[in-house]
Amino acid sequence: MTNTVSTMILFGSTGDLSQRMLLPSLYGLDADGLLAEDLRIVCTSRSDFDTDGFRNFAEKSLDRFVAPDRLNDEAKAKFLAKLSYATVDITDPTQFGKLAELCGPVEKGIAIYLSTAPSLFEGAIAGLKQAGLAGPNSRLALEKPLGHDLASSDHINDAVLKVFSEKQVYRIDHYLGKETVQNLLTLRFGNALFEPLWNSKGIDHVQISVAETVGLEGRIGYFDGSGSLRDMIQSHILQLVALVAMEPPAHMEATAVRDEKVKVFRALRPINNDSVFTHTVTGQYGAGVSGGKEVAGYIDELGQPSDTETFVAIKAHVDNWRWQGVPFYIRTGKRLPARRSEIVVQFKPVPHSIFSSSGGILQPNKLRIVLQPDETIQISMMVKEPGLDRNGAHMREVWLDLSLTDVFKDRKRRIAYERLMLDLIEGDATLFVRRDEVEAQWVWIDGIREGWKANSMKPKTYVSGTWGPSTAIALAERDGVTWYD
Repeated sequence: MTNTVSTMILFGSTGDLSQRMLLPSLYGLDADGLLAEDLRIVCTSRSDFDTDGFRNFAEKSLDRFVAPDRLNDEAKAKFLAKLSYATVDITDPTQFGKLAELCGPVEKGIAIYLSTAPSLFEGAIAGLKQAGLAGPNSRLALEKPLGHDLASSDHINDAVLKVFSEKQVYRIDHYLGKETVQNLLTLRFGNALFEPLWNSKGIDHVQISVAETVGLEGRIGYFDGSGSLRDMIQSHILQLVALVAMEPPAHMEATAVRDEKVKVFRALRPINNDSVFTHTVTGQYGAGVSGGKEVAGYIDELGQPSDTETFVAIKAHVDNWRWQGVPFYIRTGKRLPARRSEIVVQFKPVPHSIFSSSGGILQPNKLRIVLQPDETIQISMMVKEPGLDRNGAHMREVWLDLSLTDVFKDRKRRIAYERLMLDLIEGDATLFVRRDEVEAQWVWIDGIREGWKANSMKPKTYVSGTWGPSTAIALAERDGVTWYD
């Protein structure tokens, strides 16, 4: 049952995220008839536009970032007509009256999207309250980063919750909007094949990798103050850990799903001053070759010395009955050999091989879930090679490959923000992050950072175009595990 709003306010509407993702997503939804005909989209930023000027700006963004086969002049004109614009300095609450005038009556509900720096959240919330736009029918979507540690995150959330209730707040992690991430729940809880083995009796270990080939790419100011641990692991990767490790929710709805996720975060074994050496590795890329081109190291790109990590590998544990003794190896990094986000679940080997006397070597089964660049689910199986086997059976590991792109080639592939924007407009909070999730994630991350600081751990340099420091390989190989590259 949806509760669709009649008005949307988009802050930061001239920013990079709005141009690349938000405006194209709203256009795609509208072109497919998924937005109400009378939905008003009020856009605002500090840029000096009138409505016609902003519509021209938005049209250029659509022409640039929407796939040509999805662009349609009639649909584009229809969408642009929904847009209105007001220039507002978000730090001046008295200017928010312009937005209230453009919005008109909001009894049917209003969705507010803050695509701005978190430092501007408090000013925006004060202005919204003063203008009468923060009532009980309002929803507030917040883009990350929500702070840089637990204390700063609490400060932001406290400011937000002085005006909006928790049920009105939609914290965005765009990974949760990806089709394959959502498919993980269907894979686990919609197939009887996996659930009996989805525990410490059936699974040996789990690997989660989010690899990037890019360097700073224009994010110098943000990334150097954040680093890979806070930028990728605190949000995206820990959400993936939760979806892999959570118990089945009673229902597929927001409260039930998020209740189970937060239990996983609270069960993460703390990594403290003593274990940070043996359970974490940090790195920073140096010069090397990426994509066939020579690239500079992080320090050279930044233009000044820095101890910010561009690579992190962690051996994590979820201390509960289901996962006791099963390590989760997680890693992320920049300037790695390939752009890839994937989950690899390695099952335990068969308890006894009847083929060992004939020279057959069995490999444990693996489930590989690729989130990007191509959405794929693969399962490794052992089969016998064709032959008469006079000198013993020859076994081979083969992969059953389910390419979601191929299977659903007749279906439109949507970017993650389309799903999230529609859920915000309709009031479905399932794929958004609740405050207690954020807090539990920060508690674990802050413990790791405190361990690094207490032990004066500095990132080790690795060559661009490689899979990080050699110590990351050793982190897994000490347990007889090889990273799936």
